[in-house]
Amino acid sequence: MLKKNDTLIVDITDMTSEGYGVCRHENYVIFVLGCATGDKAEIKMMKVLKNFGYGKLINLIQQSELRTENKCKAFPSCGGCVFRHIKYEEELNIKKNIVAHNFKAIGGFDLEPEEMVGSPLIERYRNKAEYPAVQVGENIQFGFYARGSHRVIPCDDCLLQPASFEPIVKCVKDYCDNNKIRAYNEETGIGTIRHLYIRCGIETGEIMVCLVSRKDKLRNEQELVSSLLKTNNKIQSIVLDVNTDNTNVILSENYRVLSGKEFIQEKLNGLTFNISPLSFFQVNKYTAELIYSKTCEYASPTKDDVILDLYCGTGTIGLSMAESAKEVVGVEIIQDAVDNAVINAKNNGISNAEFICGDAGVIANDLENKIKPSVVILDPPRAGLDENTVKQVVKMNPKKIVMVSCNSATAARDCKSFAESGYTIEHLSAFDMFPRTGHVETVIGLYRKDNLSSAKVTYPKLAKNDHH
Repeated sequence: MLKKNDTLIVDITDMTSEGYGVCRHENYVIFVLGCATGDKAEIKMMKVLKNFGYGKLINLIQQSELRTENKCKAFPSCGGCVFRHIKYEEELNIKKNIVAHNFKAIGGFDLEPEEMVGSPLIERYRNKAEYPAVQVGENIQFGFYARGSHRVIPCDDCLLQPASFEPIVKCVKDYCDNNKIRAYNEETGIGTIRHLYIRCGIETGEIMVCLVSRKDKLRNEQELVSSLLKTNNKIQSIVLDVNTDNTNVILSENYRVLSGKEFIQEKLNGLTFNISPLSFFQVNKYTAELIYSKTCEYASPTKDDVILDLYCGTGTIGLSMAESAKEVVGVEIIQDAVDNAVINAKNNGISNAEFICGDAGVIANDLENKIKPSVVILDPPRAGLDENTVKQVVKMNPKKIVMVSCNSATAARDCKSFAESGYTIEHLSAFDMFPRTGHVETVIGLYRKDNLSSAKVTYPKLAKNDHH
């Protein structure tokens, strides 16, 4: 029987979505961080449980051909990336297999993605960074949480973020240290700065800097503003978000603009969108455009179609289809995002779109007798749909349901519920929205069984930008 601190020589035969190498010792499964399929490694047992255990990589005896050079100093301590040590082609293969496994094991669907679409960029693709703050002696540091903890790993320059973010992080650090503004400590409740939150428009170049504070006023706020504006002339919005709650939620709804506007703009598939601090917006513009094009392809709206867009955020998906549809009704629980969606429709000259603030399941129930959607778009959070939302969508009896999901496990579960109510999966594609991380996005086309004949069509495709 294995014991803690035992050392073994093992062959890595597989990888998990969390980036662990998988090996076996006498049919006992062991997970090892930092390994790749094909490695022969010396490991040390760190945790021995009844059915599986965790080992630590001590020495690579033989390296897998699937490995690649890791260029990030924070990996693997930082919990953001899990596949930075393997080739991108293998990462896509792992993610495709994860989606297929979840749809079979959880949903009971014996199918795999028609496509596993890689990201046009695998470095510097993110348009948003959330840096938790930590106090190190007399200095404030910003970084990212270690895997499975709230321990902050200092990191000024994450290779997933735009290079323009690094000078902004340094500027805020210098301002805090010069004014003796300390990081907030979750355990003691002492300190001021909780997070540094940066967003940018990849195509527009506009940048928003948001400092999340326990206090409603900072020392020498104008010094912070002037320093940031000198650091980068693309900064269009500087915001102070005041979060006094004992919570893991980063932003509160209580914020004020220190300089510029309360939003920045970005372009997706030819449309322009306003993004405020609280608005949900996809972090990878390039893959988002591919996903929205595929969503439109699966929905294939006509001028007779009424589209209900649940979890619509700032209206990105619904507005991208509005020109082809009779009407779009978007539902989103965050009022800021709804306000942005209304402005986005106006700014893009779209008059056949309406947006409502509220919980998707509750609003779907309220709308049951008011609209008859022929197409329902779903883009739920990682937890997926609740039972009431599934029930209300089925009661509306749309001919098509197109789901965009960042969690193939909950997507498979929800698709099983729709399949039990008369819908069938006709299309499933996977997209790498988050290269180097363990996440993978899926787009699923579900059609009412009596509508399958109309599903066999050649779908219109949205025009793509040159970099695609």
